[in-house]
Amino acid sequence: MKPPASPEAAVGADPAVAGLQVFVVGGAVRDRLLGLPAGDQDWVVVGASPEDMTERGFTPVGGDFPVFLHPLTKEEYALARTERKSGRGYRGFVFHAGPDVTLEEDLQRRDLTVNAIAQRPDGSLVDPWGGQRDLAQRVLRHVSEAFGEDPVRILRLARFAARFDDFRVAPETLALCRQMVAEGEADALVPERVWREVSRGLMQDHPSRLVSVLEESGALARVAPAWHPPGDMGVRLDDAARRALPLASRYALACVNATDAAALHARLKVPTECADAARLLPLLREGLQAQTPDAVLTVIERCDGLRKPERFEALLAAADVCEPVDIVAWQRWLGLARDVDAGAAARTANGPADIRRAVREARLAALSHSQ
Repeated sequence: MKPPASPEAAVGADPAVAGLQVFVVGGAVRDRLLGLPAGDQDWVVVGASPEDMTERGFTPVGGDFPVFLHPLTKEEYALARTERKSGRGYRGFVFHAGPDVTLEEDLQRRDLTVNAIAQRPDGSLVDPWGGQRDLAQRVLRHVSEAFGEDPVRILRLARFAARFDDFRVAPETLALCRQMVAEGEADALVPERVWREVSRGLMQDHPSRLVSVLEESGALARVAPAWHPPGDMGVRLDDAARRALPLASRYALACVNATDAAALHARLKVPTECADAARLLPLLREGLQAQTPDAVLTVIERCDGLRKPERFEALLAAADVCEPVDIVAWQRWLGLARDVDAGAAARTANGPADIRRAVREARLAALSHSQ
């Protein structure tokens, strides 16, 4: 595979890194090789110490291991490091970073071969673990058995499968994931990390693959038991992706057949807007066949459409994934109900206790005139 054009060629003129062995690694290199727009660059420095970096004006920002901000660009530069398993879960590691750590050792600790390619400032590549081969063959393969020490990597694998839908997961990698689940590694995942990877996977073009890889690995029943077995969830999620629906809508669609959605919201500590969408979507779907003004207004009220019209319209789009919805009609009804002058209607009430009834009757009248 031909090395991509490198925007880092001018790095040699940068006094902050002059004389250092610096490499771009990870996703930026992978995406350039695939002809995709490269996101933020991850830099690795080989042969340097924390003292070397601070003397050059870099600002230390790392917690568990040395990461530094460039004095001008503010890009992150991490010292090459190795890691050793010291406990269960993704936090159970001891890191070593120092001048003696080689680039190959640093790349070996990474998750997938396609993410373990480094690029020199001159554009040439360092690929000791066959990442270019797996890019060409469209394979997601773990770099080494160290993959099995970090359960977050199961989630990342599923997310990458959702993003790169023409890549297959190597059988040996899937087998390692199953082994990790069987050994209890997935049980050590904390909600914040699960939600971070799951939410990003849901927003990919093929979120069904997120679910299918988690299911095939056995991890779905551990991290999101309410989604296990997934049934036709993947079909709904891919349809939602084609329609470019937002995260809250996609999460709500994932929870359509959940065995205990409320418990899942709490387990994953999902954002309020996602939990609300999952709670309200069934209420909306129950009332979609409403024919009378009273039934229509009741649906709008139950789903808080008068107060949050944008969310109500997003729920309509999500419901349309499950069954055809006359979205235009519901948008018109919502608009009519919201256009009622609540102040004027309240002035017709027989005292403060009667205001709610008076306003509702005005809205029912507006809906009646539209039918």
